[in-house]
Amino acid sequence: MKILVTGGSGFIGGYFHRELSARGHEIVNLDLVEPSGPVAQSPFVRGDVRDPNAVERALNHFGEPVDHVVHLAAAHHDFGIEHDTYYDVNENGARVLTDAMDKAGVGELTFYSTVAIYGHAPEPVTEDSAKDFFNPYGGSKWAGEQVFMAWTEKGANDAGKQRRCLTIRPTVTFGPNNFANMYSLIRQIHSGKYAQFGKASNIKSLSYVENIVDATLHLWDYPQRANYDPYNWIDKPDLTSAEIAITIRESLGKSSNPITVPLWLGLLAGVPFDVVIKLTGKNLPISTARIKKLFCMQTKYEADKVLATGYTPKVPLKEGIDRMVKWYLAEGKDQNAEWHLPPATVATA
Repeated sequence: MKILVTGGSGFIGGYFHRELSARGHEIVNLDLVEPSGPVAQSPFVRGDVRDPNAVERALNHFGEPVDHVVHLAAAHHDFGIEHDTYYDVNENGARVLTDAMDKAGVGELTFYSTVAIYGHAPEPVTEDSAKDFFNPYGGSKWAGEQVFMAWTEKGANDAGKQRRCLTIRPTVTFGPNNFANMYSLIRQIHSGKYAQFGKASNIKSLSYVENIVDATLHLWDYPQRANYDPYNWIDKPDLTSAEIAITIRESLGKSSNPITVPLWLGLLAGVPFDVVIKLTGKNLPISTARIKKLFCMQTKYEADKVLATGYTPKVPLKEGIDRMVKWYLAEGKDQNAEWHLPPATVATA
């Protein structure tokens, strides 16, 4: 197949490129960021998913419409993005994409949403749980899902192809070449700067990148998939914050017993960082909000629906953590993260 990957220069995009290429598919990447590594071997269209001209060029890059779109491009960082930009990228970008797909006669779409749409929904959190998002990221992703739902309800397009959208709702996704939350935790533990605040018995559902991409491709071939079909992805069994840290320490060859500090003391220590963040606007790695998120907030979701299709993850969760730690030790610790935030206004090419 010929496949367009929006946001293909990013972390998950790199894994899609590897798996799709290995299966003999042709890939074109639409992104604002120049790709690197193996992704750079495929055609690249520099452009914003909110720009109809860029999206149309990417869809027709091969001289004919692509067969499938994997939509990863998003406003997703939790710092430095305005409220309206989340919605412009994640909701309006969805409209631009579906309009361009209709114009090109493309009917197959895979959209990466997020479990953030559930917010504080009571457990167990399944695909049918209430949408109780509490930040613009979750709200804008849910708005994007509604665009795609309405699109599939139109039925077949002018080319006679049924509009279909597979939606994946992952939790925190990690793996080699990722520089987000798990990377920061590994770096803190490796450097000896990590301390556990309180019991850290809260569950933090995780998603290992190789599994989520493999599960997505499994669902492409699932014959009973609905025209609009959402699936949570979470690697099981769930781990607590304490268990995640212990797994990392064991992979690093460190003692499994971290320094433990009372939670109240940790929150008190975070206050000066809160003040600096407020005064400077800098995104510091420590704050009372981050301490609460890691050691107090439970984020537990269920993935029974995808497992019921017959899918079995190929990498156990703890092995996934170990693979990321080994990558970190081999090369990741010597690299610096580059955060690419979407512009507030559409970047046209």
